[in-house]
Amino acid sequence: MLKLYGYWRSSAAYRVRIALNLKGLACEHVPVHLVRDGGEQRGEAYRALNPQQLLPLLEDEENGGVCIAQSLAIIEYLEEIFPVPALLPVDPVDRARVRALALHIACDVHPLNNLRVLQYLSGELGVEEAARNAWYSHWVHTGLAAVEQGLAAFDDRLSLGQRPGYLEACLIPQVYNARRFNCDLTAYPRILAMTARCEALDAFKQAAPEAQRDAQ
Repeated sequence: MLKLYGYWRSSAAYRVRIALNLKGLACEHVPVHLVRDGGEQRGEAYRALNPQQLLPLLEDEENGGVCIAQSLAIIEYLEEIFPVPALLPVDPVDRARVRALALHIACDVHPLNNLRVLQYLSGELGVEEAARNAWYSHWVHTGLAAVEQGLAAFDDRLSLGQRPGYLEACLIPQVYNARRFNCDLTAYPRILAMTARCEALDAFKQAAPEAQRDAQ
């Protein structure tokens, strides 16, 4: 039994939901509200499970109740425990390229724009909304411009040829976030093409934030 602690609009939790769906894995979803009551992730019960106070968190009851934090660590764990269908390419070069782009999204782009950073800018630093949104837009465009160039290596195909995997699980939530903040993405045709192909698939539709909202 897998249990995923997440929030409907968390990009990191969204990544893991996609990965679970691509692998066809059943999972119990446990909502942790990032805003209500000051953020349920800061509550004692959740902190006992995950001292990082971040989402998502995967609990694997079949493996001694182990808890895995951090979305990419969770996806790698799923890849090792449930290797079929694979989310990473077989070719070492393609595998490294996929990991590099996924890490860029998850570690360089997303952390500068996640909820706690935006809350700190608005709250403790008193940054006005327009300036905060300019911060968001700057880092998103800096990151996506690099991803757009990196996707040239895949020659208008998905990361697994005709199948999406690890890379797309990271990319589509970041695009969703960028659209939510009204970022103009027309300069990134490769990203938009890959996103359109993925968003038409059930694994991505069922993982989308709107499909989770009622559970929150």
